[in-house]
Amino acid sequence: MDSKKFEKVSRALSDPSRIVILEKFKKKKDCLYCAEIHDMLDLAQPSISHHLKQLVDADLLLPEKEGRNLKYTLNESVLNDYIAFLSALKS
Repeated sequence: MDSKKFEKVSRALSDPSRIVILEKFKKKKDCLYCAEIHDMLDLAQPSISHHLKQLVDADLLLPEKEGRNLKYTLNESVLNDYIAFLSALKS
C-alpha cells in the first residue's frame, strides 16, 4: 500500500459512523444491503449513502448491483494492507 492509498483509507476510517458500518460487517460475516445498513443505524438515508461512498472510494467496501439493490462486501485485503502498513511504521 502506498502512502496516498494509506491516507485515503485513513480519511475514510476517521468518521465514527463509518467505523460502526464496518463493525456491522464483522457481525454479518458476508454482505450487507444498503437497506439493512439503514435499518441498523440511526442516520438519514443521504448520510448513509455519503458514508458508504467514502468507504467504497477507499476500496474498503465493494459494491455489487443486485437488481435494484446494492449489496456491499468488506474488502478484507485492503484492510489487511492498511494494518500491515501501520505495523511497518512501528518497526
